[in-house]
Amino acid sequence: MKPILVVFTGGTIGSKRQGAGIDVDQSGAYTLIDVYRNSSHQREDIVLQAVQPLNLLSENLTTDDWIALATALYGLDSALYEGIIITHGSDTLAYSASMMAYLFASTKIPIVLTASNYPLADERSNGLRNFANAIHFVADSGLPGVFAVYEDDQGIPQVYLGTRMTQAISFTDQFGSPYGLTYGTMVDKAFHWRDHPRNPKPEALLTRTKSSLDWDPETLRLDSGIVYIRPYPGLNYSFYDFSVNRPKAVLHDLHHSGTACGIEEGPYSLPHFITRCTALGIDVYICPIKDRSDALYSSSLRLIEAGAIVIEKLSIEAALTKLMLAYGQYNDHALAKAFATDSALYYEHNEV
Repeated sequence: MKPILVVFTGGTIGSKRQGAGIDVDQSGAYTLIDVYRNSSHQREDIVLQAVQPLNLLSENLTTDDWIALATALYGLDSALYEGIIITHGSDTLAYSASMMAYLFASTKIPIVLTASNYPLADERSNGLRNFANAIHFVADSGLPGVFAVYEDDQGIPQVYLGTRMTQAISFTDQFGSPYGLTYGTMVDKAFHWRDHPRNPKPEALLTRTKSSLDWDPETLRLDSGIVYIRPYPGLNYSFYDFSVNRPKAVLHDLHHSGTACGIEEGPYSLPHFITRCTALGIDVYICPIKDRSDALYSSSLRLIEAGAIVIEKLSIEAALTKLMLAYGQYNDHALAKAFATDSALYYEHNEV
């Protein structure tokens, strides 16, 4: 028998309809195991054990909850399990997948996050299939690392590396990945790696060295003092007054071509905003940029000249969680910057 630990954290996959709304239910999480055991998906060669360190809708997740989840996982004897499945809400699944991938990059067993688009009782729900495919991946792939498993709108179960999953988009509820490249798929209950130069080969996961990140529950700190800003026409930076409440850093998203408003002066000027933040001791990062060695637009160059710190080759989800980790671990801004831009923890750099 193959023992698998299921770590319940709440989310839609552990929710029930209550009146006019959907909310987490104390018994909803464990219902998933009962539904699985009474379905055609059940495997006779696995035994499921369960713990529940969190029980919340994932939109309510904070850095303290990540620390609680990481602490619970850290205290486990991984030698006792074939793998671990974390059931999670879909709203912040991509962020949690990145954070857990950074923290557990050295895992010797598979850690798989999964979720559901609707509560299990809803006939539209993909939760049971996602859970079943996560079990198949854990039981049969033999790959250590942090992953997410979630069915796309074509009914294909996609497997993502933890740091290469992007947030689901509105209306279709579909998750993405940089370059549209997932790590693989589940076909007839078996994992099929997607052969591509950007994807690490499965044997590379088996031979990975220990992560450079060293932490334990006593030393782990995640900093929520990161402000995330998305660009849009008419974004007025004068509304961001950091003279009283000062963040550690700003992560500024970019348009698809790696640009944002580069005019020199005025309330719409990102270079002026960067200069203002720098004067207050606030680091400003820009992301995503595919490769800063490529030809950049003049507006992008103005941002860098103004003092913006480039995070290249990372998704915005991977960048944001890495900054929370960097500024939580380091009080020195130079060390935090080096960690965020120069370290490689778990395949977060999308490169050939």
